[in-house]
Amino acid sequence: MRVSDLTAEVVLPLLRGRLGMPYRHLPECASTQRLFAADAPEGATATTDHQTEGRGRLGRTWEDVPGRALLCSVVLRPLRAVSDWPQLSLIAGEAVAAAVPLDASVLEPNDVVVKGRKVAGILSEAADGRVVLGIGVNVNQTADELPADTRKPTTSLRLELGRELERAPLLAAILSELERRYDTWCSVS
Repeated sequence: MRVSDLTAEVVLPLLRGRLGMPYRHLPECASTQRLFAADAPEGATATTDHQTEGRGRLGRTWEDVPGRALLCSVVLRPLRAVSDWPQLSLIAGEAVAAAVPLDASVLEPNDVVVKGRKVAGILSEAADGRVVLGIGVNVNQTADELPADTRKPTTSLRLELGRELERAPLLAAILSELERRYDTWCSVS
């Protein structure tokens, strides 16, 4: 198996803010959403090369090909009213759309699309005073590696750009965009 481009040694030097710390990477796990202890600090981030039980919104499954997608979860501990927390899915989607090297947009409530095709999804789960944002981005999948039987047509950054991308710089860009948008959201009362 080839060495992941999402190891701490690769990712940590690229981070420019507090999101992403502490950082944990596993080659495989059931779901990055399940990797945090209840007391995980804000900014804690987990990534994997493959999820065996990846989930999407409304109980849907999230399928991936090992090492081809960016699969991560980030812990946030917002001080705003719990009734405002659902907005974080949209904020995360906007962060992903801004970070990918394409003209992407958010299709509410939790998809990021390029030319009408889904390239990323957000899963927001709140409990115990925190929100865990799951982010899945189709990065280097080929057309035959993407699921064919989805509600929305899918694509990958590779298909749209015509080349493979490194996942670590994309992760760093997403975390930076998410931190900026999250901080602005937190400052509004």
